Amino acid sequence: MRTQLKSTVVAVAIGGLTLTSVAACGRGGSDGGKSSNSGAAAKIAIVTRDFSNPYWAALRDGAIAEGKAQGVKVTVKAGSNETDSQGENAEIQTLAGQDYNCFGVVPVNATNVITPLVPVARKKIPILNLDTQIDPAASKKAGVSYASFIGSDNLSAGEQAGKQLLKALGGKSDVGILQGIAGEKNGINRETGFKKVTKGKLKVVSSQPADYDQNKGLTVATAMLQAHPSITGIFAANDTMGLGAAQAVKNAGKEGKVKIISVDGIKAMLKSVKTGKNTGTITQYPYAEGQMAVQACIAKVQGKKIPSRVVAPIAYIDSSNVAKATSSFPKPFGPFDDPFGTPKSSK
Repeated sequence: MRTQLKSTVVAVAIGGLTLTSVAACGRGGSDGGKSSNSGAAAKIAIVTRDFSNPYWAALRDGAIAEGKAQGVKVTVKAGSNETDSQGENAEIQTLAGQDYNCFGVVPVNATNVITPLVPVARKKIPILNLDTQIDPAASKKAGVSYASFIGSDNLSAGEQAGKQLLKALGGKSDVGILQGIAGEKNGINRETGFKKVTKGKLKVVSSQPADYDQNKGLTVATAMLQAHPSITGIFAANDTMGLGAAQAVKNAGKEGKVKIISVDGIKAMLKSVKTGKNTGTITQYPYAEGQMAVQACIAKVQGKKIPSRVVAPIAYIDSSNVAKATSSFPKPFGPFDDPFGTPKSSK
């Protein structure tokens, strides 16, 4: 992992002062990119999908913790479930009518949040696209632009999962894929990356959506194993589905015979990897994403330039490093490049 900061980015804290202290002194960015908000305190609204999913709860917790550390107000809202685009949009509409001066948004799909963000964009309030890519062409047509995208490289996550499942299976095998929400970009990228590195080696005999839901993961994986008893490996596009797959494998009496690798690195999955029920997880760090979203908003409100794209860290966790990952949770267990401050690590 990279540990060096990008030299072109101004740190969000100077001389031990919080950003709110710097702003109060009128010392906005020195890069010549001051905006009319320079000197204002950040008031940040973040809307994500569903707090019942530990992944989004971790993003919320990271954002709130960073807000407290920086002395700024952070409000985080969500829909009622992974596919609740209407509920998410309603939260954005409500917050858009209040006095927030920076927004961070995780969409349910590529286009659902664009319309409720139009009033925000018209006020020239900076918007961060978090975790899941919002359609750029549709956004441009609606007059909505994004100050930055902050999220993991999901294509790379899928590639890493494919390489690790290949290794665990020792070569050719029949496998199944538990997709996320049909049409959702992160899941598509993970599956694309997985298939790219396993093509001609692992045969995908079944690939079906399970909506990032544990119970649906159990149901779909159960049907897969019944229809294709030759399956010896499962790739799940997120950990909750991976946990459901592990239960399906156990119910089928195939524990130890079917390898399962998923994506996210939630605490329940770390425990499952430690006990051997799941093979491994490509951990993402939504807690760090939440922290960086707040850091980016603070910098943007101060009139500083921020990167147009920030890649959050990912890493593979299996039995060899799960103890270290667990002890650091929800923070990354190794250093990573934080363009808004100093290199971050668990220690």
